[in-house]
Amino acid sequence: MLERPVPTEVRGSGGSREERDPQDDGEQSSDLFRAVGKQIRVLRERAVLTQRELGDRLGYGEDLISSVERGRRTPQRELLEAADELLGAGGLLKATIEDVEKAKAKARVRHPAWFRDYARLEADAVEINFYNNHDIPGLLQTERRARALYEMRKPLLDEDTIEQRVAARLGRQEILTRWPPPMVTAVMEEAALRRPIGGPEVHKEQLEQLLRLGRLRSLELQVMPMDRTEHAGMGGPFILLTPKGKPQLGYTEVQNSSRLATDSEEVRILAARYGSIRAQALTPRESLDLMEEMLGER
Repeated sequence: MLERPVPTEVRGSGGSREERDPQDDGEQSSDLFRAVGKQIRVLRERAVLTQRELGDRLGYGEDLISSVERGRRTPQRELLEAADELLGAGGLLKATIEDVEKAKAKARVRHPAWFRDYARLEADAVEINFYNNHDIPGLLQTERRARALYEMRKPLLDEDTIEQRVAARLGRQEILTRWPPPMVTAVMEEAALRRPIGGPEVHKEQLEQLLRLGRLRSLELQVMPMDRTEHAGMGGPFILLTPKGKPQLGYTEVQNSSRLATDSEEVRILAARYGSIRAQALTPRESLDLMEEMLGER
């Protein structure tokens, strides 16, 4: 029997364990983030800067600036402070920091029910290891790729649900920029990196983001090339996650069903399998070189 400090299986799509979010401050928080985003946009346009130009000067990507201006991503303290100085806001943006941080603490991310337990653990993780075969980990996706994935879902998702899911996925990515960040490794299949989900421009943007992330000290990306004659990951994708102060867990997900593995022997087997997968994949440096080659082919 598995120990179960958290539910080991949660099903969506009408499952009996579906749970509702209680009334909370999520909508008010979203309204605040949108208002702050509009202020940044007005100040940027007054300074005659594009989103890319502002991002370059502040040290952020154009995709992030766009998301913040539309209220789809929480503006971080560092961004608000830097933007206030650069755009000559006279303290206007800095004055919002306390309210933004309070709203962030109150807001609940709207993940599907079957994903919620994992999302709570991920937010407090000190180490996360991904093996993905069909796609890129959500923690590493651009906004446009995430949206393309949700828009192609069958059965179709309504527009409000798509926006909520995209915002929730982008919100998870904040752990990559906090201090100290978790140690993150990811092994992705070459075929998944070559598949142009969302079209050529979205694909190019995603590869560029992976290259940026792959240069972070806290993150190592590896590619499993298509020419390997042996592959330890044929059993499917999984995640190994270590919450702060707790034992390592395994997580698997398929067709809107998820499972958290807490049994020590089961987790040990997944960890050993992940070690073999990493050994069979390209090194992090070789993987970044391959992604640069893919960009050159576009």
